Amino acid sequence: MRTLRSLMLAAALAVALAVTGFAASPLPSAYAKYAAGPTKILPLQRAFPLDELVELSELRARDRVRHARILLGGGRQSSVGGVVDFPVQGSSDPYLVGSKMTMLYFTKVKLGSPPTEFNVQIDTGSDILWVTCSSCSNCPHSSGLGIDLHFFDAPGSLTAGSVTCSDPICSSVFQTTAAQCSENNQCGYSFRYGDGSGTSGYYMTDTFYFDAILGESLVANSSAPIVFGCSTYQSGDLTKSDKAVDGIFGFGKGKLSVVSQLSSRGITPPVFSHCLKGDGSGGGVFVLGEILVPGMVYSPLVPSQPHYNLNLLSIGVNGQMLPLDAAVFEASNTRGTIVDTGTTLTYLVKEAYDLFLNAISNSVSQLVTPIISNGEQCYLVSTSISDMFPSVSLNFAGGASMMLRPQDYLFHYGIYDGASMWCIGFQKAPEEQTILGDLVLKDKVFVYDLARQRIGWASYDCSMSVNVSITSGKDIVNSGQPCLNISTRDILIRLFFSILFGLLLCIFFSLT
Repeated sequence: MRTLRSLMLAAALAVALAVTGFAASPLPSAYAKYAAGPTKILPLQRAFPLDELVELSELRARDRVRHARILLGGGRQSSVGGVVDFPVQGSSDPYLVGSKMTMLYFTKVKLGSPPTEFNVQIDTGSDILWVTCSSCSNCPHSSGLGIDLHFFDAPGSLTAGSVTCSDPICSSVFQTTAAQCSENNQCGYSFRYGDGSGTSGYYMTDTFYFDAILGESLVANSSAPIVFGCSTYQSGDLTKSDKAVDGIFGFGKGKLSVVSQLSSRGITPPVFSHCLKGDGSGGGVFVLGEILVPGMVYSPLVPSQPHYNLNLLSIGVNGQMLPLDAAVFEASNTRGTIVDTGTTLTYLVKEAYDLFLNAISNSVSQLVTPIISNGEQCYLVSTSISDMFPSVSLNFAGGASMMLRPQDYLFHYGIYDGASMWCIGFQKAPEEQTILGDLVLKDKVFVYDLARQRIGWASYDCSMSVNVSITSGKDIVNSGQPCLNISTRDILIRLFFSILFGLLLCIFFSLT
């Protein structure tokens, strides 16, 4: 009997160690009102060659197309699970972008049964995930971007479903001015962009696949049905093979965005994040969830705006505020400050741009040689730009400042007359909107907190792994490891051992 009691006590102590590990886990409650679910992942990839230089004029032309899309709506349609992490490829350096460039950052998604993989542009300025349909007659079949193009085969997918005109998805919840009814009763769409390009097709429902992180080093396949666009017609630049991709992955605020669809059903949190690498290799990560870094600052989103608008209040150069009237940044339907991963450069309204350029030039007038190259303001530098050029701060509502290093507003453009030539990367906005593109978004974690209607950011080396919040019970658990630390599965296992521990103790004392 004594031997049995000893064995029972030893077993109880062993289980107690497992329980102690659970009890020591941190349990912050950033999203306590939401339910639990597994953590999810997706990667970003590069979409263009890096062995060709390209002029700023070409980049501006590309961004003008982008901005026309934003101003026209960009195809906009008028209990939480886990985190989805998309590995990113691409680069923010326009001088390393091949001349056949069409976007900077993209990722791969899988749709259908059996699943087909698609290369899609990451875009916070639009809502819809759309891919090219196999029934498209004029869509490109090859790409000059070094990627294989794929087509969604609706009849060949075992889980594909059409969205009819009478479906609530078309007629109410997701009904927009872009939705239209086709002759065969399919809920269709037609997006026209300011550059003359466009896409039309119809909405589908099918299985969307991703990797679910269930705990540290534990990844499982996961999936969910979503509504997306199947493109049957494309025009303009979308038809050019040298710029062809499989579609666009919109992360906008609309109800038809993948973020909204998944979070409204409790599959992912109402928050997404990205960390874009700024060096020549590019890449990064895009997470349907919250990346955790120290020093995060937040600014509230401007309400009733279709895009991710922030209230920019002032700009500082070397700690001195530019003499700007804050009214130049006021938000309206055609004004304000937009955060947009689909824009390459960064654009300031005319009043701010002129003052900014003069402040930078005056600050380094005794240290560098100014030079105009292809109409751009550049500087010949003999040493590190960090030692010569001033820091810049973009100051937003809520007391949040975005600190910019010289490499966040300058581009290196080779060697001239034995010196390094650096050019101003900020551009004068053709409209009245200030647009923060990848030039300033790189090398930072950005968190789009849709539940609290705010955007946060902090400087970060995006070549490193990131800490991500995981839902656990009714709480978000913050990992102290490079990946994820605890999950719902962990909690259930440890809960089982807790119950077992209690039973063993009861048996032990009943035998004494």
